[in-house]
Amino acid sequence: MISHKKHMELALKLAEKGKGFTSPNPMVGCIIVKRNSIVGKGYHKKVGEPHAEINALNDAGGKAKDATMYVTLEPCSHWGKTPPCTERIVEAGVREVVIGMKDPNSLVEGYTELKFRGRKTRIGILEKECRKLNEAYTKYIKKKRPFVVVKAAMSLDGKIATRTGDSKYITSRAARKYVHKLRAELDAVMVGINTVLKDDPYLTVRLVKGRDPIKIVVDSKLRMPLNARVLKDPSKLIIATTRKANKSKIKKLQQKGVNVLVIDVKQGRVDLQKLMKALGKLEITSIMIEGGAVLNSAVIKSGIVDKILFFLAPSVIGSGLGAIGDLGITKVGKSIQLKHSSSKKIGKDILVEGYL
Repeated sequence: MISHKKHMELALKLAEKGKGFTSPNPMVGCIIVKRNSIVGKGYHKKVGEPHAEINALNDAGGKAKDATMYVTLEPCSHWGKTPPCTERIVEAGVREVVIGMKDPNSLVEGYTELKFRGRKTRIGILEKECRKLNEAYTKYIKKKRPFVVVKAAMSLDGKIATRTGDSKYITSRAARKYVHKLRAELDAVMVGINTVLKDDPYLTVRLVKGRDPIKIVVDSKLRMPLNARVLKDPSKLIIATTRKANKSKIKKLQQKGVNVLVIDVKQGRVDLQKLMKALGKLEITSIMIEGGAVLNSAVIKSGIVDKILFFLAPSVIGSGLGAIGDLGITKVGKSIQLKHSSSKKIGKDILVEGYL
């Protein structure tokens, strides 16, 4: 069992190499072991490219015969953009298949198929770690909506800016670098129009190597300035607005190449549940919200948030702008409790993460 876990750990490390490139597919890693030596490795590098199992089988060649395959996610058993992986596994003569987790996609029956084809098969090795790696994919497959993370950087007393609005920079460069890395790994970054008007952010990954995320701006009345920095790459910008928006301004933005989504109104603003549905249709599987107090409270109240990431700096600001606006909570006993929360140090700051 120890060697099963050890080999699955290696497969997970390989899977992580696909971060930021596989969406809307999952990240998958695979290793092939024979007589306790690794004879083949592979991971899903990019959407549309071969699956991890195929890359590992190609790497192993004839050595795959009578070997054990370790794969972080149940192999596909259906025809999609590529042939079923189970066929190739059987053809290659793999003797045993050890799987990290079941695929949430009901079309995938790889575990059952491989058992039926006479392969020794087991599932659920390092399942918790495998699930965490593909938490966005799992939600997207089950609900056809993106996995939503709220990120905020604040002082110890919960302030994201001073009372004059100064916010650069509360957390250290190490924490900002970590956020840029997350931006490169997730599909999209979302802010409210107030953040654009106040900070004019780039929302890029300047501090790390990686691809820039899609930028989403929630802008109910379409106040977007036509010279905003987020418009530098209009093909990667989505503006969510409502019927209150000026139609000629919508046209102007569309001519620039911006995707303008006109979403129904809820309490005078963009209906966030309907926005998530529309973004799911665009195959956006994960979003990090980097807004201010207004957007943060709106998304939490709307029930679209899955995970919270709070960076705490060892500083105190006093009167200033809070990270989250009014949630209508009047009793401590009714406060929102994070599930499976954990913390770690990043530079001089502390990152607290948990699930709603």
